[in-house]
Amino acid sequence: MSGGRYGFWCECWTESLAGQGRSALVASFGAYSALQADRWVATALQAISPALDSDASTEAWEWMYDGRIDTRRALLRAEPCTVSLPHAGTRITWMIRPVLFLPLAHRQRTELPACAYDLSPRLEE
Repeated sequence: MSGGRYGFWCECWTESLAGQGRSALVASFGAYSALQADRWVATALQAISPALDSDASTEAWEWMYDGRIDTRRALLRAEPCTVSLPHAGTRITWMIRPVLFLPLAHRQRTELPACAYDLSPRLEE
């Protein structure tokens, strides 16, 4: 698998439940295993649960005790997952998608890869 490495792209978004404003990306994370992706969400929920209202906190802990295993199973099948909970007029959503992480070009080389010369800059007239 020299062309890339399979893993998961994880994002945390917030959006207003009143429909005002746009969704906002709060955090993102590249995980190389289902365990890492699942743990990223669980760690975030554990960290914020004391600040959540009682209903949201209860939902968070229910996911950690009961829903987490379903999430892990789905991730092991390379299926996308979403964990979402409302809090004080805001919905917080963690999304996990299977991805293929592609390697970057070597940054120490003095010569650019051949594909860099395929496109020529457009001159303004």
